[in-house]
Amino acid sequence: MTELPQGFRAHVANVGIKDDTDDFVVIAAERPCTAAGVFTKSLFSGASVIVSREHVADRRLQAFVVISKNANVATGAQGMANAREIVASVAAALGAAERDVLIASTGVIGRQYPMDRIRRHLAELTPGPSAKSPFAGTNAQAAARAIMTTDTHPKLAHASVGNASIVGIAKGVGMIEPDMATLITLFLTDAAIDADALDRTFRSVIARTFNAVSVDTDTSTSDTAAIMASGAAGTVDVDDFERALGDVALSLTKMIARDGEGATKLIEVLVDGARDDAQAKRVAKAIVNSPLVKTAVHGADPNWGRVAMAVGKCWNDRDIDQASVVIRFGDQEVFPRQVDDDGLARLSKYMAGDTVRIHVSLGVAAGSFTVYGCDLGDGYVRINADYTT
Repeated sequence: MTELPQGFRAHVANVGIKDDTDDFVVIAAERPCTAAGVFTKSLFSGASVIVSREHVADRRLQAFVVISKNANVATGAQGMANAREIVASVAAALGAAERDVLIASTGVIGRQYPMDRIRRHLAELTPGPSAKSPFAGTNAQAAARAIMTTDTHPKLAHASVGNASIVGIAKGVGMIEPDMATLITLFLTDAAIDADALDRTFRSVIARTFNAVSVDTDTSTSDTAAIMASGAAGTVDVDDFERALGDVALSLTKMIARDGEGATKLIEVLVDGARDDAQAKRVAKAIVNSPLVKTAVHGADPNWGRVAMAVGKCWNDRDIDQASVVIRFGDQEVFPRQVDDDGLARLSKYMAGDTVRIHVSLGVAAGSFTVYGCDLGDGYVRINADYTT
């Protein structure tokens, strides 16, 4: 069992949004922590996102609250009032300030919370550090499981840095093409990191991990990524901390891409030789988001022409010259030096594996970026065609 870092406790329960699974999580610190958060840029941001942006603005939090299976998006003034009521009730049970509680929600859009059920549960939460307190759990796996919606398994990763630990949990397998984070991912550490350094480090890590994943090109209304640092384990080297946090975030990023709705394979796309990292990312996203590339990977078809097509549609990048481009599947070059029939058969066998790496060198300069995605099969269609029914 993976334990939460020092200074954190969790409460996991079912509040009746779905009858058969846990759907309510509170992860709380013993006292206010330094914190950072990034959120969706969607114009249809949910009430939880709006409230949480306000609450993390001072880079201080004491608790995360997650309600899964209901997004509380497009629910108007009532949805906003409900989000603030839940935050106030949790804060009261913890003896914390309301502004120190972040709330995240994910699930079906356009439905109000079942507040009668939630209120009954919140009324049972009693404050206090005793073993009988509802805020006494330390099992990170239970929290990871409770935030799931259509995920097939909980997503949890951890690392050590000095005397401190970092634990991350995440959920999300669809509606994922973020420009900041992904559906919900929460990090906890007992390292002592000042607020400015934590915010800077967190944004840097998110930019190259969760900001580099795409399942289906659709940006969620509920994207929330946040971190709390309790400081209970003392100070650590900031560079070492960033490396460890990056390892945890990258592990979770790959789990999300591999568990994309209906997915059978992880796709990694590396673009290098670009004008800069931004161009490399732009081209890599064009490749990983192409339905034709995704379906080719799903069918283990080494059709490099689809990769060439995806590069070619980045028509604003006029410094890309097809005469300088090299395309590889795995380590095998397929353009401009093409493989024979035996080589194609070997490539097809490679692409039948659970991870397919596409490497494109642009021959422009030294920029590079790696993005993560998944194949596209009929499972994605079925899950989303029947999502609310």
